Amino acid sequence: MSVTYNVIKGSASKKLVESSVSAQLESHQVYIETTHSGLCGTDEHYLGADQALGHEGVGIVRQVGQGVKSVKVGQRVGFGYTHEVCANCDNCSQGWDQFCRDQKQYGFHDFDNGTFGSGAVWDEKCVYPIPEGYDSANAAPLMCAGATVWTVLSRYGVSARDRVAVMGIGGLGHLAIKLAAAMGCHVVVLSSSESKRQEAMDYGASEFHVFRSGEKPVDTIAPIKHLLMCGSGGVDYKSIVPLMDTHGTIYPLTVAFEPSPIPLLELVFKGIKIQGSLVASRDTMRSLLEFAARKNITPTIQTYPMNVKGIETAMQDLRDGKVRYRAVLVRE
Repeated sequence: MSVTYNVIKGSASKKLVESSVSAQLESHQVYIETTHSGLCGTDEHYLGADQALGHEGVGIVRQVGQGVKSVKVGQRVGFGYTHEVCANCDNCSQGWDQFCRDQKQYGFHDFDNGTFGSGAVWDEKCVYPIPEGYDSANAAPLMCAGATVWTVLSRYGVSARDRVAVMGIGGLGHLAIKLAAAMGCHVVVLSSSESKRQEAMDYGASEFHVFRSGEKPVDTIAPIKHLLMCGSGGVDYKSIVPLMDTHGTIYPLTVAFEPSPIPLLELVFKGIKIQGSLVASRDTMRSLLEFAARKNITPTIQTYPMNVKGIETAMQDLRDGKVRYRAVLVRE
């Protein structure tokens, strides 16, 4: 079964290029007509590569391989960072909710498929039905931004009534506030700007403090159990550690390519962990969609047309800090 569709790729000159792709649909694959795609800062990293861009997709299943059983033609689904997992994934000794060692991920494999364009071919095990009534434009950012913060909130022992801090109110941070508040956590927002106070409180924060990495912590902030770092990747950990409770955990969700000095002695004295985390496993992704739909949690979005000009505009707005808070591309 053959399918043909258009994708929008990066290039060595960092100019977006529209390209036509033809592929044979294998037994385990589905062809999705893309309707929406979120735009993520990660897409900027691959702008100079000859690969299809985008990893926050929502669309309609139009064709399925002969072995596909989990989704059907006409179904609305999300698809994102992971393109494919091994054939034995459901029976793997790692367990249902673990990351597959052989998975194909955005930026590393399958360079002819992304979420920018008219369609994509994806492994059926890596597409997720969108709950009825949940808007596609809101679902798209959950495929990466929402998945990233939900993995932390659902996998590492975060409980209702825990003091959960979010540093940085942006594409990741605003969703972390909304999701943690809906879980019943006491959400503490740390922002470099007083101007975002009311917005943070409207999203569900219980406390708001102006705090900048590298500055002396505010003495009035009670100890924090979980801290989600959602702002700049370059962080002064020496100024962060005094905020933490004994046996608290710091989650760096944005990264910088430069090494970050870690104050090991302070970590040891208080038993503080620094926990890495990456998007979501399949089971975690499904639980996020169910939770967001049930609690009516939606990202704050701006929409742009899904074409070369629209994507260029959205990317420039993202660089300029003008997006509040996730850009979503909509295909006409």
